[in-house]
Amino acid sequence: MIAAFGERRVHWAMAVIAFIVGIPVFFEVGFVLLVPIAFTVAKRTGTNMVLVGIPMVAGLSVVHGLVPPHPAALIAVTAYNADIGRTIAYALIVGVPTAALAGPIFGKLVSRYVVPDPNNPLMDEMAEQGKPRDLPGFGVTLFTILLPVALMLLGSWADVFTPPRSLANDLLRLAGNSVVALLIALLASFWTLGAARGFDRNAILKFTNECLGPIAAVTLVVGAGGGFGRILMDSGISNAVVGLAMGAHVSPLLLGWLVAAMIRVATGSATVAMTTACGIVAPIVAQAGGVSPELMVLATGAGSLILSHVNDGGFWLVQEYFGLTVPQTFRTWTVCETLISVMALVLTFGLAAVV
Repeated sequence: MIAAFGERRVHWAMAVIAFIVGIPVFFEVGFVLLVPIAFTVAKRTGTNMVLVGIPMVAGLSVVHGLVPPHPAALIAVTAYNADIGRTIAYALIVGVPTAALAGPIFGKLVSRYVVPDPNNPLMDEMAEQGKPRDLPGFGVTLFTILLPVALMLLGSWADVFTPPRSLANDLLRLAGNSVVALLIALLASFWTLGAARGFDRNAILKFTNECLGPIAAVTLVVGAGGGFGRILMDSGISNAVVGLAMGAHVSPLLLGWLVAAMIRVATGSATVAMTTACGIVAPIVAQAGGVSPELMVLATGAGSLILSHVNDGGFWLVQEYFGLTVPQTFRTWTVCETLISVMALVLTFGLAAVV
């Protein structure tokens, strides 16, 4: 893809790659996977690391906050009783232009004013570390990554392709269930990225076991978000926030965004912010009605990305790997996240006016 875009548009290539790779993986995992590529591209082309890196983190962040099957987005889909296929479709409509603005466009602008330290030992160590052999082709890789999303979309549109309540319809709905879709994609990856690449069963089992640690960490974060939301509700804080918003006649979309934004700034975690906010706002939205639950997922996800600062692990990842100072990280990463949040909210309101 980098070759297809060319050196002059390498920042656009990085945004597209990050958007695709970010679909099946958590933000931090996607960052660690892609940062060696960003280092290599920056060294080969003599490009400012900010120009290459900001589109990469923007693509990962947009998918992390808006697009199922990410854990927090899936929890929000359940809490708002949204249709997962429609949520994915709306998330792509909102997410693509948001990633373009906050990534390549903002990255090109800010790279003129923010220049990282050229002596970056991490870049020297990780760039062009040696080329793995027998890599899967682009088509196979893309198929494996997008398979769960495609299955969830098919499940949502089962009535369009098959008669309702028929066997084929039931099978499509089963395959489109988020858990089943992820399981099918996992099993497919055992072949496309495992056996077909020459790995035996023991090697595939080893890879699978190594994934359990990061999965456990994600599960703990999501669980902590749910527990934090319960504390806010039982302590009466959530009722006070909702009462204040209802008294001010705030739109449900703006309410979801505001609650998620406040929790994000306080805790630093987008996952905790989205998980907690949808638990607080969902009962109010269900009672009030008149708003698309799919758009509520997007508005809440947008709020969960705003104003990343020193209590967010992503802030320090970007600062350390890109060779930035703390003020430079505020001017690049923090502004990028805030642009994503505001742009996604504006586009969600625009979508609400036409659907």
